Amino acid sequence: MSRRTPGKRNPPGGRDRPESFRSRAAADDTGCTLLHVDMDAFYASVELIDRPELHGLPVIVGGGGRSVVLSATYEARRLGIHAAMPMGRARWLCPQAAVIAPDHRRYAEVSHGVMEIFRSVTPLVEPLSLDEAFLDVAGAIRRLGSPATIGQMIRRRVAAELRIPCSVGVAATKFTAKLASGLAKPDGLLVVPRDETVAFLHRLPVGELWGVGEKTEETLRRLGLRTVSDLAHTPVETLRRALGDTIGPNLHDLSWGRDPRPVVPERVEKSVGAEETFARDVDDPGTVRRELLRLAGRVAARLRAADLVGRTITVKIRFADFRTITRSRTRTEHTDTAHDIYAVALDLYEALRLDRARVRLVGVRVEGLADAATGHRQPALDERPQGWREAEQAMDRVSERFGPGVVRPAVLIRAPDEENPPDGDTPDGENVRG
Repeated sequence: MSRRTPGKRNPPGGRDRPESFRSRAAADDTGCTLLHVDMDAFYASVELIDRPELHGLPVIVGGGGRSVVLSATYEARRLGIHAAMPMGRARWLCPQAAVIAPDHRRYAEVSHGVMEIFRSVTPLVEPLSLDEAFLDVAGAIRRLGSPATIGQMIRRRVAAELRIPCSVGVAATKFTAKLASGLAKPDGLLVVPRDETVAFLHRLPVGELWGVGEKTEETLRRLGLRTVSDLAHTPVETLRRALGDTIGPNLHDLSWGRDPRPVVPERVEKSVGAEETFARDVDDPGTVRRELLRLAGRVAARLRAADLVGRTITVKIRFADFRTITRSRTRTEHTDTAHDIYAVALDLYEALRLDRARVRLVGVRVEGLADAATGHRQPALDERPQGWREAEQAMDRVSERFGPGVVRPAVLIRAPDEENPPDGDTPDGENVRG
């Protein structure tokens, strides 16, 4: 992420909570109609569904070599492992951890079930990613009970129907609800009473404010501002001069619990993508082309799993010296097939004329998304009624039954002596609507 967001920076084993806010599920929730629901260690929790023998053990989801950690159980987090950490360091910190390769199609399927549970409670659901969303439950109180009761019901249903844990924050504003869900982790619920919102915020570190990244936090610390209370009692003009006309006043408002944003249902995500970091830098164009094909297949499968299609294809190349370039092209028609995505990605790569440049990372991304049902595609006059999309859908069904990678293009079948396979997914900020 380019900026820090509340609820995603837990230290090992969960956050330290202000003592007076522990176990506040029974607190007064009058007027606290906004919920933030966040799955706990989502990728790792999904992997444990069919691996009950790993419950209670350190588990890491990620690739090998120079890739990074995508998710880790709380048992692993207590040993210092966290998302985006290099896999090599994670293995060094916890050599006994079970390491599992990611299965993004499975994550999209479980995410769909999560969002279906949310929408059975209220139509006002704003997904933020695969594993979290805001809910406005004001219209469900008469039918289902108080906001805290609804939050507990959601937790029970997610656990019973999907077999994964989640945490819920209940508050009067979106920002406070998101903070509360982070403080409730793992597997908890925290209510911040409306009339205690300011007191709750003021005892937190200033870095918890939405929009405070590392550089902004450094600036605030140079001003001697270490808690939200410190910032709240700083003149707005001082913050404006230090942080700018937008960020300064916005943080001041948040520090006093002012956050009028409503829940906006059905937020459409901007892109679906995948990246790979090679185990060793490669200078063979054929290896890069094969990786583009493999990534195109992965992205296309994720699009189909989310019932999305896209028009803009982007290729990302990172060189051995960490210099990174991207190139994009927008098609006239939407697509969700690896055939179409790879054709554009290959053209973009070939146009770069990189020759034997040493490549560290390759990425493919599809943007300009629309629902598959509405992203109309006009078949060409000479096109068969069934073609690449139907073939790839058949591959999806085989993969669902026998596992990912069972059916793939022949060029991607590795020879026994093949060197330098990619490391596995890097957390490229993929966004798939739930």
